[in-house]
This record gives sequence, C-alpha cells and structure tokens, in this order.
Amino acid sequence: MAAQFGESGSSQARPVVGLALGALILLALAIASPARAVPAFAQQTGQPCSSCHVGAFGPQLKPYARDFKLFGYQATDGKSHEPPIAVTMLDSFTHTQQSQYPSAAPHFAANDNVAVDQVSVYYAGKAPGGLGVFSQVTYDGVAEAFNLDNTDIRKVAALEIGDKDLALGVDFNNAPGVQDAWNSTPTWGFPYNGSPLAPAPAAGTLIDGGLQHQVAGVGAYLYYDYSIYAELTAYLPVNRVLAGRLGEGTNSSSDRFTGLIPYWRLALNRDFGTKASAEIGTYGLSAQRDPGGIAGFGTDRLTDWAVDANYYNQALKKQVVSLHATWIHEDQSLNASAAINGTNPHDTLNTLRADLSWSFHDTWTPTVQLFRTYGSADPMQYGGQNGSPDSQGYVVELAYTGLGRPDSFIGWANWRAAIQYVGYQQFDGTRQGASGNNTLYLSLWLAVAPFGGLVQR
Repeated sequence: MAAQFGESGSSQARPVVGLALGALILLALAIASPARAVPAFAQQTGQPCSSCHVGAFGPQLKPYARDFKLFGYQATDGKSHEPPIAVTMLDSFTHTQQSQYPSAAPHFAANDNVAVDQVSVYYAGKAPGGLGVFSQVTYDGVAEAFNLDNTDIRKVAALEIGDKDLALGVDFNNAPGVQDAWNSTPTWGFPYNGSPLAPAPAAGTLIDGGLQHQVAGVGAYLYYDYSIYAELTAYLPVNRVLAGRLGEGTNSSSDRFTGLIPYWRLALNRDFGTKASAEIGTYGLSAQRDPGGIAGFGTDRLTDWAVDANYYNQALKKQVVSLHATWIHEDQSLNASAAINGTNPHDTLNTLRADLSWSFHDTWTPTVQLFRTYGSADPMQYGGQNGSPDSQGYVVELAYTGLGRPDSFIGWANWRAAIQYVGYQQFDGTRQGASGNNTLYLSLWLAVAPFGGLVQR
C-alpha cells in the first residue's frame, strides 16, 4: 500500500489508492447525517471523542478516560450497541533534509515519500464475562505486512472501602506499558505518530519499545481512591515462530530474550476537582537476552528504571494544557555481548523526554517536545565515529481535529491532520551533519466506527 515516486506499475498506484480512499472517507463525513455514536470506546459510552482525549483525538487521555481504562473499560450509556469495532487509516508525506540513498525503505524513493503508514482494525470495549478489551490488528503499509498490534485485556473488580473506590484488576497484554493510563510511558508517549520513513537514532532503552509485541504478560494491579496505582506484571518472550505468524518479523540473527521479565509500575495521582490533575510515578523492567540469538556464552542483563510526571489543566474555558515527562536509566550487564562481540562488559544508557501541549477548543493542538539519549561510549555496540549513543533534539507539531466534539455534525467518525517537524542537534554520537536527519512529516489520520449506525441526536 505504499510505493516509491517514479516507479511504474501497481506499486506506484498504492499510495494514490490509499489517499483516494481517505478522500472518499472525508467525503462521506461531509455528507453524513447527524449521529451520536462515535468510534470504538466512545460508541459504548455515548460520549464524543473530546470527553476522553485531549484535542478530541487519541491517544492522549483526559482524567475521565484514564479512570475508564483503569476500571476495565466498563462505563456505558446503558444502551444496546453494535460490536465496538473501529477502523483507522494513517496517510503521510515525509521529507528529510538529506536524502537517504539508495532509498528510505524498499519500494520507496530516497526522499519526499507518500505512504499509507498503516490501516488498523480495533475491537475496543466491553466483552463477555465482564472483560474489557482493547485489541488492534494493523496492516503496515511501509513493511507491507499484517501484525497483531497493541492488545490489552483486563478483568476488574470495582469495590468500595468506606467512602473510597478501589479497583482490583488482572491484565493481559503484549507490550510493557500498553496497559498504562498516563501518557509518559513510552508506548503511548508523544509523538503519537511519527514517520516510518525517516532516520531514527540507533540507541534506545529496552523499555522504550524494545519488547513491543515480542512478549506476552499477565499481571495484577490496584487503583485506590483515584490516587494510588500499583502494578506488577510478568512477561515471557513469545515463541519466534508464533511471533513471526503474528507479524513481528523476528529472524535468527535478532536478539533473543529468555526467562521471566518482570515489569513494575507505581503512580501517585492527585485530581484537583474536574479541571486539573497531576501524577508522579516510577516504572521499569529487567530482562535477560542472548545477543544476536547466540546461546552458550551466558546472557546479558538489561535493567530499566524510570520516573515520570504528568500534569493536566482545563481551568481555562475550552483550553487544555498538558505536560508529560520521563527519564529512563538502563543498566547493561553485557557478559554475553562482551564475549561474542567485544563490547564493554558494562554500559549505561539514559533517555529523557518532556513535552508540552496546549489544545484550543478541542480543535487546534500545538505541541513541543525536547528529547535526549546519552550513555556510555561503546564502539562495538553502537558503532559510529566514536561509539557514542548520544542523540538529542526537538519535535514541534501542530494538529487539527475535524470532528469529535459535542457539536460535531456526526459522531461515528473523526479525522486529524498534523504537521510535524523533528530537529536534531546530535545524532548517533555526532553533531556534525546531525541536522541532515531533520524531518518534515505531514499526516492525515482517519477513524470510523463502521457499525456505529446513524443514531439521531
């Protein structure tokens, strides 16, 4: 569903077909009758997207949606609904300051690429047996492959202790952090979508997407008085054959993780009425790996510790200010990598990110983020001119949401257009030429609930 400019045949037509499909969806939105139902979770609750999401489009959550998730996706408007299924499509244009030769990816040009980044189908809402489900199947238009994307299934008991509410939950998911309801952990952190056709720094901590969809875990959590959250989850690596069938594309030369991988999360939350909220917390994991899938030389041990903070304020009429920040520290005991590849026996790696957004009327949402990755120099692990993993830069984005508000003329669909710029002061250990990786990314994100129906207001 994506192609290089200038190629002939069907591959050239793929992004055009995707963009044409997007235009047809927008046309349908323009001529549709008034409706109340909205995509996926909002279809179940009868609320517009703006009730749950900053900027009236996910994934950034407002306090109402945070609690909806932590109490097991069970809130409802009490009406009978069709299956809570939603479909999204993300189209994009990517320009990098320096072209990437011979190409940005197979079937793409060296620069100025149009793509259908992904098409996803979600089941999101209540399920039989009192379960709450968020599950996503995605077609990756760049890799041209299907995969089982973020999945979170939970069962929650809602109790009262005196005049305090308590949620006790059991959760199954396939990515550490996907179960989190605050937006500072990596899985749901800003930028909420970025170009798959742009250069990215090579170094990253394990918890920062390194295990996503390659593990499966079951855990338990408690959420007390809307103020204390504690969780412990145990993950196991997914069998490589099964992972391949789920679309993860693992191969014999990729790292193999072994044994139990514990993940922990503690958060302290404070709501100031309905207009403001603040959170501070910690999270982390520890995993053993065979580097390059090679066994017999011991294992590496990677342990990540992180702190995070969030702030949300809707005190100004029809304006929302939100702030997210996280710092991740990774200790790397590299016994196996030192024996196999000659790396240092011990390294450290750190990631720092902070973003600030200001949403106006749930329509315009400008956001700015600063980021930095830094750690031990290790030429055999990171390569480059000096073996440094250091990168730093900024992201600025302006997003416009077309629907999703109480006064929107339809409620079963939404769309979000954004212009994003990523700038680097340092990239993979070097400042010289770092700006050549700067990226302009334009995106159009469409969301519909195909079984939402046309329920009159």
